[in-house]
Order: sequence, then structure tokens, then C-alpha cells
Amino acid sequence: MSNETYLNHPTFGLLYRICLLDENQELFTTLYAQRIFFLVKMNANEQTFEPITRADARQMVESRLRNFRRNGQAQEYQQLQAIHQKTFQ
Repeated sequence: MSNETYLNHPTFGLLYRICLLDENQELFTTLYAQRIFFLVKMNANEQTFEPITRADARQMVESRLRNFRRNGQAQEYQQLQAIHQKTFQ
């Protein structure tokens, strides 16, 4: 079973979820090029797409990694570390 998540952006087409950042915030990127990143905020009635830079996206993922490490969430840390390496290196 796959836990991949996709969204359809009105302009950029299919987006791929990199990770959950907060309760109602997720980080997405364009499916094929992975060059354009979006902070997607989800409310009960709507989704908002905020374009962010690659550097900001990387910083958000690294912050999430620090939180996992600090809280002793080893499995989540390892999974996100693999995503980080694949996406940003």
C-alpha cells in the first residue's frame, strides 16, 4: 500500500506531497521537476497554495527533522531524512 499523496494545482498540475509540516500545513512540489514548492494550508472548506522557494522548503523540512530528533521519533526521522536527501541533494 502506498502512502503517496497528490493534489491538483489549477496552474501547475499534479503536485506531490513531500511531508506534513504542521497539523494543517503540508509541503508539496511539482511532480516531475520538483523545482517549484508550495506550502499547502488546508481548512475545512478550502486549500490554499502558497509558493515558496526551494531554500525555504528545505529549511522547513530540516526544522521538522530537528523536531523529530529532539522528540526521539527515530522512525519518522529516518523516513523524512530519506525524503530530504532524495529531494534536496
